[in-house]
Amino acid sequence: MKRFTFVLFLTFAICLPSFGQGRVINVVFIGAHPDDADLLAGGTAIKFSQLGHNVLFVSLTNGDAGHHSMGGGALAKRRRAEAEEAAKRFGVTYKVLEYHDAELMPTLDVRKEVIRIIREWDADVVIGHRPYDYHPDHRNAAIALQDAAYLVIVPNVVSDTPPLKKNPLFLYAQDRFQKPYPFTPDIAIDISDVFNQKIYGMAAHESQYFEWLPWTASKEAPKSQEERHEWLKANRKRPVTPAVKESLVKWYGGEKAEKVTDAEAFEICEYGYQPTDEEIRELFPMLK
Repeated sequence: MKRFTFVLFLTFAICLPSFGQGRVINVVFIGAHPDDADLLAGGTAIKFSQLGHNVLFVSLTNGDAGHHSMGGGALAKRRRAEAEEAAKRFGVTYKVLEYHDAELMPTLDVRKEVIRIIREWDADVVIGHRPYDYHPDHRNAAIALQDAAYLVIVPNVVSDTPPLKKNPLFLYAQDRFQKPYPFTPDIAIDISDVFNQKIYGMAAHESQYFEWLPWTASKEAPKSQEERHEWLKANRKRPVTPAVKESLVKWYGGEKAEKVTDAEAFEICEYGYQPTDEEIRELFPMLK
């Protein structure tokens, strides 16, 4: 029994990440649509990019249903071009898959593709939606990500791609939904100084932020680029909630937290690696 326990411990230990200081960190955000990653983690992505780390934005669908006056292949082509422009503005790599918008399901094929992407990027941190959301694509993207969280280290799963030697830190991005339980901001990132750049990056998705989403809310976006930028800032500025403020105080201290005007927060998924506070600071060097 003692020998079995030791072997089990040793096997588990081999799978633990080794977070060395000064190395390049690989981050993947896996969303359902082109523009999901931009909205939920764009500021954090900019911070990573500025520090020389690698960020990959993934859209599991091609976004071919997200518009009121166009769709299909033409819209998918437009949305891919918007994602490519956004990638330049954020300083990231963007990958848009070919699953149809509003039809995403957490199938084995999707799970395997997610596993391959995480492995090929050699991810240290993986961020995605929570499985509680108004949009079925968001929910199903979250399920696919959760299903991959352990399997990325299993050699006989998706055996055409080498398994990771460590399980990444899996995180949920912040949302407003309260049931079955509200979002918990385990990590909060101050993006006050890059908020304008985040808005500039999001603005690359013109079909969404200035056409489709205003239409769904019976609104009309401004015409000029300058007015659009200010309009998007006003409409997409997320309040720093008391819970996020508490997390900011933990990571930055009270004095700096008081000055934060814009933040992005993340919840640690139970299915991935469970880091210490010290390891979180190593994985998120902008917290130092």
